[in-house]
Amino acid sequence: MTRGIFIAGNESALSRAIEAETINRVEQFAAALIPNRLADTVKVTEPNNGKRLSIEWNPSSPISARTLVVAAENRLDHIDEAILICSPPGIQSSPSGLPFSTVEIMINDHIKGWFFLVKEITSIFKNRGSGTLALVYHDPPAAKDEPVDILGPSALASFRALTGSLLAGAHNESYMTVGFTSTDNGNETAFASFIFKSIDDLSKRSNGKLFKFGKFSFFK
Repeated sequence: MTRGIFIAGNESALSRAIEAETINRVEQFAAALIPNRLADTVKVTEPNNGKRLSIEWNPSSPISARTLVVAAENRLDHIDEAILICSPPGIQSSPSGLPFSTVEIMINDHIKGWFFLVKEITSIFKNRGSGTLALVYHDPPAAKDEPVDILGPSALASFRALTGSLLAGAHNESYMTVGFTSTDNGNETAFASFIFKSIDDLSKRSNGKLFKFGKFSFFK
């Protein structure tokens, strides 16, 4: 049976590295990108590697989350692994200068959308009694002397809290939930390899575990 891998997240160096690792493992995979709706970010053309089954997603809509997961299941036949990647864009602005529209986009697309998607994915895994939910994020140390970014760290903090809660309750579920975090920005290729090797080696004892990758990490 073909391994069904579904990836969701915004366009970033980390998502591209994870997709590159996925290409080495399956003939096809499904992916949904968070739409680029911020005027101050650069639009990047999606890679066309022949293996990527791109599915549109409106993160602010619970109906879109359900439609997305059903579409991924239909195109892959089944989802074995759902990899959710939080790498929110940075918005450098003073608090008084933040546009209301930017705040709304970040909350809808990079905070609220993850809750809708997690609900739909875990419902499928729970009904089936199997599956792996992997939540991935960078956790870099606070940088000094950089422009103020209020929204990006807030979105990341929400995803980190969501991950922690899901991991805490994972032992009561029939499917696997694991987290992956890295403090080593700029080493996305090695981080992506670490993620997949860890997923390949998962056991029941791994359920609810947060895997940490950094300069002193070793593959298990």
